[in-house]
Amino acid sequence: MRNLAPGNNSRIRRVAFFCLSYLFAVAGYHLAIGLELETSTAIDTTENLSFLLGWLTIVEIFSILVFKLVLPKLGHNLPSLVTELFLGISIIILLIVTLKNFDVDTTSIAATSAVITAILAIGLQATLGNVIGGLALQLDRSIRIGDWIQLENGKQGRVQEIRWRHTVLETRDWDTLIVPNSSLLAANIMILGKREGESRQHRMWVYFAVDFRFNPSFVIETVEKAIQAPPIIPNMSPFPKPNCICYDFAKEHHNSYAIYAIRYWLTDLLEDDPTNSLVRRRLYAALQRAKIPMAIPAAQIFVEKDNNERRERKARSEMENRIDALKQVEFLNALTAKEYAQLAKSLQPVLYSKGENIMVQNDKAHWLYIMTEGEVEVWVSVRGHKRKVTEMSAPTFYGEMGLMTGEPRSATVVAVSDVKCYRLFRDAFQKVLHDRPAMAEEISSILAAREVETQSVKEQLDEESHNERVTQASVHMLDKITSFFGLTDYRDYE
Repeated sequence: MRNLAPGNNSRIRRVAFFCLSYLFAVAGYHLAIGLELETSTAIDTTENLSFLLGWLTIVEIFSILVFKLVLPKLGHNLPSLVTELFLGISIIILLIVTLKNFDVDTTSIAATSAVITAILAIGLQATLGNVIGGLALQLDRSIRIGDWIQLENGKQGRVQEIRWRHTVLETRDWDTLIVPNSSLLAANIMILGKREGESRQHRMWVYFAVDFRFNPSFVIETVEKAIQAPPIIPNMSPFPKPNCICYDFAKEHHNSYAIYAIRYWLTDLLEDDPTNSLVRRRLYAALQRAKIPMAIPAAQIFVEKDNNERRERKARSEMENRIDALKQVEFLNALTAKEYAQLAKSLQPVLYSKGENIMVQNDKAHWLYIMTEGEVEVWVSVRGHKRKVTEMSAPTFYGEMGLMTGEPRSATVVAVSDVKCYRLFRDAFQKVLHDRPAMAEEISSILAAREVETQSVKEQLDEESHNERVTQASVHMLDKITSFFGLTDYRDYE
């Protein structure tokens, strides 16, 4: 019953007023008859008033039922101007009929009204222009309730209502614009995101700059891969696909950068700034992963105290952070300090923004993720249906099977906040295993235990069955690791 409240309470009160007035008129009519006032005009007066008020009540109830309940249910939301026009014409007809019942000459009234109307028309040209404009907007349906329009002064708003004198627009700033209907007819109005036969969506532009050290083709490819990757950013249309273009080159000679633009199609025009923000976050993360810095003015100078001691301190701190991250990986606990340092040098820092896929099920990628900041969700697709398996928070790691066996990703990992990770690549880990291949057996046991743990919960295995399953999985895992890394049997090294 949303159509009846709270904006239409005045109409309900009006119906109630007519109902009560009709009941009083009927009571007066019967009272006059009861008092036998045949010679009095009381009976005729109360009878005609009962007729008028009764039909006014019927017309009001009919308009509410038809215009506020039935038609909206059928998907036809007519503007209030149509309802008011129907009520106005109905009231005029009822008044004429009632006046005739009182033996009033309506033709003389009409002639007098015509003269008065002509005089008023001269003095109220602007108001009449707005009224005629409102009627014209309703007749040609060029602007409809719910449309987003842009005025000539650049203001944008959603059409909330088209009234007799003006049109009501609601802006994104939570403000209301009152635009005279005559202005809408006289000006060039842009209806945003509207195309015949197509869903509503409006093209948006997000600009950024990268200096000339980076090939535009590489920049465009990097950005498009990020913004087109699933999951699609909320309120971004999948078709046409979002794209990146090299928009322009810096025109000032002291600057040396290219200007790029991401173009995408917005499906909810109310969410323009929040969606642009999500696009920029994904853009920034993609450029960080590709080691493409944003451009700064060429004249910008950074002054910073620097010396060997400070550089060494920063490098030592970064190395300690990387080693601490590696120590979070359970199956690397057997590494020596030298091996930790060796692997730490090869780690690649990467950044993912909220909503991005870090891993995608069935993809092949021979590296491990060590997450140092953020939260992720793990999803699996089973027979076309997605199901969330778990949530993980830093510090943790995932993707170990891709690193150690080369198997495709078994799940999709999605960032639910901004995530910072290190990537540990197979090539870097291969040297450690070749130097100490016996370590492969310990790793295979740990990975097998992790794999069987989930199976044990699902199948409710007892301790004996669990241990037997781990032993079998360890042998199988060891075979895959030695094959993937090209190791000979570790026993040859003992």
